[in-house]
Amino acid sequence: MRARKRFGQNFLHDQNLIRKIVNAINPKPEDHVIEIGPGRGALTALLLKSGCQLDVIEIDRDLASELREKHPQLNVIESDVLKFDFSQIEGSRPLRIVGNLPYNISTPLLFKLFNQIDSIRDMYFMLQLEVVNRLTAEHSHSDYGRLSVMSQYYCQSEKLFTVPPEAFIPRPKVMSAIVRLTPQNKKNDFTDTEVLRKILIQAFSMRRKTIRNALKGYVTAEDIIALGLDPRARPENLSLSNYIAIAKTSTLNL
Repeated sequence: MRARKRFGQNFLHDQNLIRKIVNAINPKPEDHVIEIGPGRGALTALLLKSGCQLDVIEIDRDLASELREKHPQLNVIESDVLKFDFSQIEGSRPLRIVGNLPYNISTPLLFKLFNQIDSIRDMYFMLQLEVVNRLTAEHSHSDYGRLSVMSQYYCQSEKLFTVPPEAFIPRPKVMSAIVRLTPQNKKNDFTDTEVLRKILIQAFSMRRKTIRNALKGYVTAEDIIALGLDPRARPENLSLSNYIAIAKTSTLNL
């Protein structure tokens, strides 16, 4: 079956890597797993062998039909995952979400899932290496940005291993990597994520400026100093806790 560019399809075919990914996920019979973008079912078959409850979400109707033929017992949800309401999925167990995500939907999908984090046990995704690096970056690193901060707000993120282009058909032009995202056990005491989101968008849209200038109109230089921060620092130098402190002080809360 030909990969469709509009869906960002690259089919994983390296059997050793497929087993390595499923071993990292380590599905159990008592787990409820959601696979996003199963494609031709490279991971699906091994996930089913674990005995877990498995639902898959596939936008390509031809692939969805093929999966139903291969695995009659499988619940195939034919849908655009960015429009899918995860509350439709029946079951009381926290969800384990896995998938090989196309680059064009990875960031919006991650933010969508962050908003439903209370119903998620963990997530394992294959993403472009640059996205994984952004997800897992610490402050003062060049990869650090809005996605890094929001990922840290909701999850512990860990890059597990890289996946080379030759593991796919057709070969992508970039390296990929597997990332594990585990929701934080300890909830942040600041819950106005909309304020935090706006501050991060503002800050990292001007990442080469000082925070005094990048966040002008959101927080004053005096407020920044009162928080124990250097107004001359740049957005990438601030940690999650720094941004939460700014969000609490910001005039956006008024």
